[in-house]
Amino acid sequence: MNKQTVITDEGLKRLESELEELKSVKRKEIAEKIKTALSFGDLSENSEYDEAKNEQAIIEGRISEIENQLKNVRVLDESELSTEVVHIGSRLKVKHLGTKKTETYQIVGSTEADPLNGRISDESPVGMAFLTHTNGDIIEIETPNGIVKYEILEILK
Repeated sequence: MNKQTVITDEGLKRLESELEELKSVKRKEIAEKIKTALSFGDLSENSEYDEAKNEQAIIEGRISEIENQLKNVRVLDESELSTEVVHIGSRLKVKHLGTKKTETYQIVGSTEADPLNGRISDESPVGMAFLTHTNGDIIEIETPNGIVKYEILEILK
């Protein structure tokens, strides 16, 4: 049994768009590459053919992965989001108590994680640590560089 993927509406649209691109554009491009490589003759020493087949396998694997995610997806209902407690979908303004820097994060499902852009997976140590906390809470998170403390300044939708 596959686990349910929690995703924002924006994330769902992004996945559906990627799937459509892979199926309608990338598949055709790969088929054309394979057709061209086949025209070169002897497949035993045809690196273009091998490369195209490998690329095809990667694309088909990604299509399968996205289709499986979409079968088990639960889209967050923005109207159900609360600003009382941190949960998946919450955006939060936090203060790093070591550096005194204020940062904004959004807790998202693992398929939407993008830490460099402030989108933290609910399954990551940092994301898990924030879940179920409220405004004013101080959270200690164990990282490879030691314990980091954050204060939740505000929970946003």
